[in-house]
Amino acid sequence: MAGVAQVLSSRKDWHSVHSIGETDIEEVNFGVNKDSDNSSLRSVRWDMQRGKRNPNTQGSGFRGSGPTGAVHHQDGGEPAETRPGRSRSPGGGTVRAMAAARLARAAPTTAGATLHAAGGRLPLLGGDTEIDWKAYMAEVEGVINGTYDYTQLQGDTGPLVYPAGFVYIFMGLYYATGRGTDIRTAQHIFAVLYLATLLLVFLIYHQTCKVPPFVFFFMCCASYRVHSIFVLRLFNDPVAMALLFLSINLLLAQRWGWGCCCFSLAVSVKMNVLLFAPGLLFLLLTQFGLRGALPKLGICAVLQVVLGLPFLLENPIGYLSRSFDLGRQFLFRWTVNWRFLPEALFLHRAFHLALLTAHLTLLLLFTLCRWHRTGESILSLLKDPSKRKVPPQPLTPNQIVSTLFTSNFIGICFSRSLHYQFYVWYFHTLPYLLWATPARWLTHLLRLLVLGLIELSWNTYPSTSCSSAALHVCHAVILLQLWLGPQPFPKTIQHSKKAH
Repeated sequence: MAGVAQVLSSRKDWHSVHSIGETDIEEVNFGVNKDSDNSSLRSVRWDMQRGKRNPNTQGSGFRGSGPTGAVHHQDGGEPAETRPGRSRSPGGGTVRAMAAARLARAAPTTAGATLHAAGGRLPLLGGDTEIDWKAYMAEVEGVINGTYDYTQLQGDTGPLVYPAGFVYIFMGLYYATGRGTDIRTAQHIFAVLYLATLLLVFLIYHQTCKVPPFVFFFMCCASYRVHSIFVLRLFNDPVAMALLFLSINLLLAQRWGWGCCCFSLAVSVKMNVLLFAPGLLFLLLTQFGLRGALPKLGICAVLQVVLGLPFLLENPIGYLSRSFDLGRQFLFRWTVNWRFLPEALFLHRAFHLALLTAHLTLLLLFTLCRWHRTGESILSLLKDPSKRKVPPQPLTPNQIVSTLFTSNFIGICFSRSLHYQFYVWYFHTLPYLLWATPARWLTHLLRLLVLGLIELSWNTYPSTSCSSAALHVCHAVILLQLWLGPQPFPKTIQHSKKAH
């Protein structure tokens, strides 16, 4: 408890603990917030109120900012329901017992945060190394308590900004981890998810036969940052990417309907998966034409509607604007890829538009010059494959994987900002991007050097101008190789039709 006492004494906005009486308080809320200087640090907060809700959880639709909030409030301010085993009386001993239990549970975390702040990379005691987990649990608990208006759902780190699939998956984790309190169990679950993701990635690489076996050692063992994102930090990014790799495996097995279903499910967890969407659209048009692709696209759209239906019925504009907010502003202090820019330029809308223009332009160039090489117009993709001048050929595993991985990589190169957890968006695709298109000027040693520099850039905290510049140089090398290397879609020679 010494760590707790130290934090208590250092906070100016703390009320006196001795002022808590059994009859003169209505509510004691305990929460864990991000520190203003480091997202890994946690501080303890008590909010003592007399007859009014906590302003920090005003929009969340439930009482208690942590995952164990006891009473849900409707807009009228009166309790709507009580957790099982919790007293409805605000002045009873249950409130004091609950606060004491939360304080005891937070003691290892607080003491670990003190050591972490002092030593830089010392692990937090008690294995509590999460960053957004408590915020996720608070957001999910708001839904469990009956709040379906997305504008009223928030956690300690801000409003809920992920689609409905995230809510359902983390709701299951909420119950599997004792209402979000058993972080060690959550880490074990994410460790299994990590192994499952590696298995899915290996299945993809096994079918492409492009990457030498020794590279898989680096994929499994050489990334401290990826291990941390998956097993310690408990972000939703690994969940989305695991579903994405499952989708790619289904596409490789020619299960296009199921593949699109899993792809849409991945998007419903986090919309970064949409970076793969241009490549998927090209593959669908190539394989089926417009008429054949529409049912597959319909699967993606219908699944999004079904998952978001409870929230769409409550506040459709609020749900769409929060869960698919493409204009959300990122903080300069967390950027990994644009640290060398002035903050004013980083936040300027003109810079964002320039990145979007470059992103779309490069996608168009790859589509016209690298992916579509039949000699026909790009509009021929809209035709039924049987009616095209060039007889359709089945898509090979390398054509599917190369198109999807390249589409995602182009989006990452021109992202407005990359945060540390975003590394998993493309980490497992980097070996394929480097080795699938052989180039004489890029030896195995140089490829490993590129992987190492990328890893070093993502492990530099806080990011520096040099680390950001090195990351862009590595990205440029990979893009250059993808452009100059052998085409995944070889140029098809048209044969004139002979009359018989």
